[in-house]
Amino acid sequence: MVSYFEAYDGERLAFHEVGEGRTLVLIHGFFSTARVNWIAYGHAQTIADRGYRVVMPDLRGHGDSAKPHDPQRYRGDVLADDGFALVEHLGLDDYDLGGYSLGARTTARMLVRGATPGRAVLGGMGLTGITRTGGRGKHFREVLTSTEEFPRYSPQWKSQSFLRKVGGDPVALLRVLESFQDTPADDLSAIVQPTLVVCGEQDRDNGSPQELAGALPNGQLTIVPGDHMSAVADKALGRAIADFLGDIGSM
Repeated sequence: MVSYFEAYDGERLAFHEVGEGRTLVLIHGFFSTARVNWIAYGHAQTIADRGYRVVMPDLRGHGDSAKPHDPQRYRGDVLADDGFALVEHLGLDDYDLGGYSLGARTTARMLVRGATPGRAVLGGMGLTGITRTGGRGKHFREVLTSTEEFPRYSPQWKSQSFLRKVGGDPVALLRVLESFQDTPADDLSAIVQPTLVVCGEQDRDNGSPQELAGALPNGQLTIVPGDHMSAVADKALGRAIADFLGDIGSM
């Protein structure tokens, strides 16, 4: 079942839910959707089985959420603004927050701008993916604007194939890229929540997860099998998040 809420600019955005208990807001990655990132591979259910209500938005420009083409709908940090609107819509004041890849970057932006979850999860993320967002943007812009096939099994081919699988809207996704905001490394010292950095052992798409965990006052690192894309399909990702959070929403 899909539910909806209204963003601050009036756009209609979607979210999905699994389980009951303490709320964990879990945000998917770029090109992906809540269903693909968290539901299809069982991660949401694994976490819900430990006593959590897992709330998973579809980011603006993705999944069941609005996909406007107007550049004015993608001002800087709009994804973090949408996250704040969801927290407000749900009336949350005691919750946990996390995400994978772009979802992790959005989580970090919310944290440095004043979000107050009890705990945080940054998945598929390294330090430069938060401090210098332009690096990965070049890769995705190439994929979104190309009219030709990339060499089979190249990083661009994998992203292009995934885009087709989820039926992504290239124009809306290009607009999303323009909304990215860098977070200075010094700002990460303000994230005082216990924070899990969980990353595939071959994943360096967003820089060093070790450096990211080290930059956080209460960061801890868990390495799971896979690279940036295959780690999402491995059940170890959901188990790592569930183990970090613990049973029955315990703090």
